Amino acid sequence: MFAPVTDAEPAPSLGRSSSLMAIASLVSRVTGFLRQIVLVGVLGLGLVNSSYTVSNNLPNIIYELLIGGVLSSVLIPLLVRAQTEDEDGGDTYTRRLLTLAGSALLLATVVAMVAAPLITSIYVGAADDAATGPLTTAFAYLLLPQIFFYGLGALFGAILNSRGVFGPFAWAPVLNNVVVLLVLGVFVLIPGEISIDPVRMGEPKLLVLGLGTTLGIVVQAAVLIPAMRRIGFRYKPTWGWDRRLTETGGLALWVVGYVLIGQIGLVVTTNVAIAASPGGPATYTNAWLLLQVPYGILGVSMLTALMPRMSRAAAEGRTADVVADLALGSRLSAVFLVPISALITVFGTPIALALFAWDADNVPGAQVLGSALAVSAFGLLPYAITMLQLRVFYALADSRTPTLVQVFTVGVKIPMLLLAGAVLPPEQVVLGLAAANSASFVFGAVLGQFLLRRRLGPLPTLEVLGTMASVTVAALLGTFVAFGVVTLLPLPAGWSAPATAWTSLVVALIVAAPAMLAAMKLLRVKEVDGVVDRFSRLAARVIPRRGSGA
Repeated sequence: MFAPVTDAEPAPSLGRSSSLMAIASLVSRVTGFLRQIVLVGVLGLGLVNSSYTVSNNLPNIIYELLIGGVLSSVLIPLLVRAQTEDEDGGDTYTRRLLTLAGSALLLATVVAMVAAPLITSIYVGAADDAATGPLTTAFAYLLLPQIFFYGLGALFGAILNSRGVFGPFAWAPVLNNVVVLLVLGVFVLIPGEISIDPVRMGEPKLLVLGLGTTLGIVVQAAVLIPAMRRIGFRYKPTWGWDRRLTETGGLALWVVGYVLIGQIGLVVTTNVAIAASPGGPATYTNAWLLLQVPYGILGVSMLTALMPRMSRAAAEGRTADVVADLALGSRLSAVFLVPISALITVFGTPIALALFAWDADNVPGAQVLGSALAVSAFGLLPYAITMLQLRVFYALADSRTPTLVQVFTVGVKIPMLLLAGAVLPPEQVVLGLAAANSASFVFGAVLGQFLLRRRLGPLPTLEVLGTMASVTVAALLGTFVAFGVVTLLPLPAGWSAPATAWTSLVVALIVAAPAMLAAMKLLRVKEVDGVVDRFSRLAARVIPRRGSGA
C-alpha cells in the first residue's frame, strides 16, 4: 500500500517543485552537453560516431512509440484519478499498470533485438560504406535493451510525480550522464580501436561503449527504486485490465501518431545524411543537440513554470488567462533565444571548434558542424514556440491537433530534405538538412498559431511579433558589434584552433551581452526590465558609493 499523506508531511509547494525541476533540468542539460563533447572528442565525427548515434537513438524511439508520449499525456492523469477514486489509494491499479506495461516493454525489447538488422537497415539503408550497416547493427544489439529500462524508469517517475515527489526522477538523468562519462574514460584507456572491417561483436571497445551506455539507463531507472519504497509502494505482479485504460485509447493513439510521424522525418534525414557522408548523421545530430541546449536550459524552465498555470486556467475555463500565458511564453522565448540564435549564426564555427576540435583530426568535421549550426540557428525560436503551442493544446485536453500539426511540419520538411540530398554537394548536404529542419518549425509555428486562434479566439499576435522584431534588431546590433571587435583582435597566428575559438567567443559574449541588453532597453522591450533592474541592484551592492570609502 502507498504510505498515506498526512498533515505532518505537507506536499511541496508548486513553486518549490518547479524550481527544483528547473535546476535539475539545467544540471541534466549541462552534464548531457559535456557527455556529447567528450563523445565527439573520443569517437570523432566519422563512421563510428554515426553508427553509435543512430543505434543509441533506436531504444528511445521505440520507447516513445510504445509508452513515452502516452505516459505524460494519458497515464499520469489516470494514476492521479485512481489515487482519488479507489479505496486502496490506487495501489492495485498502479501494480496492474506496472505489470502490463512492464510485460509489454519486455516483449518489445526482445522483438526489437531479434529484428535489429531490419530496424537498422531502415535508418542506414542508403549508406555507401559497407561497414555502416554491420557496425550499426552490432551497436543496436548492445543498446536496444535500454527500451525496457527507459520504460520502467518512466513508469517509476510517473508514479512518483503523481504522489507529488519530483526530485528523484528529475535528477536521475544526471546520474546516467555521469555513468556514460566514466564509461568513455574506460573506453579511452582500453588499447586498440573498434573493428570496422570486419565488425566483431566481441571487440572490447565495442562492448564497453555499448554495454556501458546501456548501464547508464539501467542506473537511471534503478536509482528511483528507493524513492518508490519511501512513498510506501511495494510491487507485487497484478494481472487484469482496467476500464480506465480503454477510455483513453483514442487519446493515446493520437499521441503515438505524433511520435511515429516525427520518426518518419528522422528516417529520411538519417538516410539522406549517411548517403552523402558516413559522418553525416553524427554531424547533424550534434548540431541539433547543441541548438537544443539553450532551449533546454531556458525554454524547459519557463515551461515548467507556465504549464501548471495554463493547465489550471484551461481546466477552469479561463481562456483569457491561457492566451495571456501563451503570449508571455512567446515573448520571453524571443527575449532569451533570438540573441542566442544571432550569436550562433555568426559564431557557429568558433563554437564547434572550441568544443570539438580537441584533436587536429577533428578540425574539418568541427568546421562542418559549425556551419550546420550557423545555417540552422534561426529555427531555435520557432522550435520553442511550437513546443509551447503543443503544451497549450495538451492543457486543453486536445492531442489530435498537435498530431495534425506534426503531419504538416514533417510533410513540409521531407521534400526539403530530399532536395538537399539531390542538389547539394555531398560535403554540404548536412547543412541543407539542418536548415530544412529549422525551416519546418517555422511552418509548424505559423500553423499552430492559426489553429490556436481558431480554438481560443483573438490572440495578441501583433504584440508578440513587435517584441520579436525589437529583440531581433537589438540582437543583430549586438552581434555585429561583437563580430567587429573579434575581427580586429590581434590574435597570435600560432594559436591552436580551440584556443583561438575560445578567445573569440569569450570576447564576443563580453561585448554582445551588454550591447544587446542596452539596445533592448532603448527599444522598450519590457521583458528585460527585470533583468536590468537586477543587475543595477547587484552593481549598487558591489560598487561602493562615492565618499563611502573603499
